[in-house]
Amino acid sequence: MHSVLPPFLERIRYHQLFFAGMKLTTRWNPRPQPEADSRPGAPLSAAVADPPAWRPVQLVLFEASRDFTRFSRPGHADLASPWLVHGRQVASRLGEARGWTPRVRRLVDRALVMLLSGYRDGEVICYSEMFPVMREHDLSIERTVEVLGRLGIFRDDRNPAVEAWLARALGGLAPGIGREAEMWARALLGGGSRSRARSQDTVRIYLNALRPALTRWSGRYGHLREVTRDDVNAVLAGLDGVRRERTIAALRSLFAWCRKRGIVFRDPARVIRSGSRACKLRQPLGQGEVDLAAAAAVTPAARLILALAAVHAARPGAIRRLRLDDIDLGNRRLTIAGRARPLDDLTRDMLTDWLDCRRARWPQTANPHLIVNQQTAMETGPVGGGWISEAFRGQPVTAERLRMDRYLDEALARGPDPLHLAAVFGLSSKTAIRYANMARQLLETGAESSAIPARPPGTAGQGGTCC
Repeated sequence: MHSVLPPFLERIRYHQLFFAGMKLTTRWNPRPQPEADSRPGAPLSAAVADPPAWRPVQLVLFEASRDFTRFSRPGHADLASPWLVHGRQVASRLGEARGWTPRVRRLVDRALVMLLSGYRDGEVICYSEMFPVMREHDLSIERTVEVLGRLGIFRDDRNPAVEAWLARALGGLAPGIGREAEMWARALLGGGSRSRARSQDTVRIYLNALRPALTRWSGRYGHLREVTRDDVNAVLAGLDGVRRERTIAALRSLFAWCRKRGIVFRDPARVIRSGSRACKLRQPLGQGEVDLAAAAAVTPAARLILALAAVHAARPGAIRRLRLDDIDLGNRRLTIAGRARPLDDLTRDMLTDWLDCRRARWPQTANPHLIVNQQTAMETGPVGGGWISEAFRGQPVTAERLRMDRYLDEALARGPDPLHLAAVFGLSSKTAIRYANMARQLLETGAESSAIPARPPGTAGQGGTCC
């Protein structure tokens, strides 16, 4: 052993030193696995080109933000950069699978040249660094972020909008009450092992309902454990209707969470009852209101949304989630929220017009949803809820109002039978009974014939039979 090692030891001229606990990794951040495309055999499902081979790099001494707005293509572009070559390959495959237009492909390529020409192994590109140059040159931020995310070198350092909203909603409260309310709101947003995460809209509704009560208590108390049953009753004394119901639901959720965490000793909102609320007698829509809604739908997509809501009583969420394989034109069947329905002539005409428009405008899109727009045509997700209601904005009749009127119209035409309504539209027992009671009252008083002129058949009464 002593005779073998000396010749090798004499050749060593330097030693690599490491700090305790350091690990040799080829990447600073592991690259996430590419998601599988929804289409069988799509190009994205194939293996993407391997990332550049690891090379020794200088460790980062401290983090410093980069200014990409100073980028000059003649002086800074390095088209032979291994990371730029790899990013272009990933963008090409992703664009082919998503159906990006040639213009979007060019914009993403320009962005990658700016961001990856001087890239070094181990660096991370933050959203705050790339946003100024993206906005200055009007480049595609969402598509570029998607490519960088697949490369595993992107970090979203934006402050979530819900954080700013929470700061505004809880501002001005007593420190103890504000802290406890914030912990409760974050628990709702994040969920737990035995509770599901709530949407931001639900948390906003709860906090908006509780804001007057929390402000009132902050002037007298420092913590929620000091709130009594009398304080809760005093807050609810001046409320009625929907405001009272929302406030009671929010109070129950808040104090139940505090009681479970040991923040309060007793739940002052435990046995408070909201009481029964009188059901509002809804009147059928008049023909003039239906005509205004039909006149507002000027695009093929808006006309299809109108037909789905007025004829098939489809909810806006169900319309957004409709997929191409839910449509069976040959057998004249339409599947909405898991329920197959007959496809009437009016809806079929609106559907074929929209499919022709969709095929002509986005022929390469890979989005499996029936309704797409300029944004989602290059993605795989559904359109937003605000886009569905955009066509009826400012009109007296919305898609949601048309859906509810379709329930009432069916009950008036076929009789106030809740079993029939539940079978045709898939309603819950309580909802079906409520609309059946509305129709029964209207039939007994004759309000639908004296106040509302009858609509011609085919406007909102088609497709009501259960097949």
